[in-house]
Amino acid sequence: MPSLKEIKTRIASVNSTRKITSAMKMVASSKLHHAQVAIQNMLPYGNMLEHILKSFLVSTPSIQCELEVEHPETKRVALVVYSSNSSLCGGFNSNVIKMMMQTVDEYKAQGIDDITVYPIGRKVAEKAQKLGLKVAGDFTELADKPNSSDCADIARNLAKQYAAGELDKVEMIYHHFKSAGSQILTRKTFLPIDLSTEAIGEDNDRDLTSNVATAKAQEYLRKKQEAEDERQISEAKPLNDDFIVEPDLETVLGVLIPKQLHLMLYTALLDSQASEHAARMVAMQTATDNADELLRELNLQYNKSRQQAITNELLDIVGGSVNN
Repeated sequence: MPSLKEIKTRIASVNSTRKITSAMKMVASSKLHHAQVAIQNMLPYGNMLEHILKSFLVSTPSIQCELEVEHPETKRVALVVYSSNSSLCGGFNSNVIKMMMQTVDEYKAQGIDDITVYPIGRKVAEKAQKLGLKVAGDFTELADKPNSSDCADIARNLAKQYAAGELDKVEMIYHHFKSAGSQILTRKTFLPIDLSTEAIGEDNDRDLTSNVATAKAQEYLRKKQEAEDERQISEAKPLNDDFIVEPDLETVLGVLIPKQLHLMLYTALLDSQASEHAARMVAMQTATDNADELLRELNLQYNKSRQQAITNELLDIVGGSVNN
């Protein structure tokens, strides 16, 4: 049995660790709130762009853009993978890396070896380099400080390569933020872009009003949100039978579709950042709860050991008195 001094040292150590995990949980909670606000601020723009695109596509379904045309043969692939720059966020990074490796293995099994990774986050960048994959550049700064203009540059670069035939397919791997307690690992095709009216806006199912992570609370909020959504959903309808477009419809779509691509990349980045903070908050809450349980056991062990020491000392004193 460990001595009283050893148990006391262990209690002090666990107490220090608990203070750290508790502080990290509060920091993650604050950052999660800021990330939720960033997504909320982006939604009006995204919803309006979605509405305009749906209205065009419902009215003129025959129009096709070169960025939505699937290439006859897939030889060159790009993966935009989102992770974090730091650890202590549960399985957030390992799950993303695992899906990236599965995707790479799938393509290699099909005989596709020309795979380029756009790693947004230090963890996935390090793993891609270890695996010997072709890395397009350094985007680690974006994981901590989401930047719309940098996302626009990446989207333009990918669209240019796809239109020129230098890439045949582009996919995104990231965590879709649904709520503080639920982040869905997602693999989505970025190019060729899916402009069907069913696909546009299909990910607008986030709970941005709470950072409560308990299962019951999240279930209640989910049902409440679903009830509100049912009341507000309206089908996309053409604004009129025929658009009068200046200079022409192809030019207008040529402006709107790159904006939609930019929005997809930027939304995935904001989702990934919010998911990281939510995962870290939950991980630190779990660590704090485990520390509390360990402290309870150590205090119980300490009290038992101290009582045993007192009992032994009394027995020695009583035994000595009897002998005398």
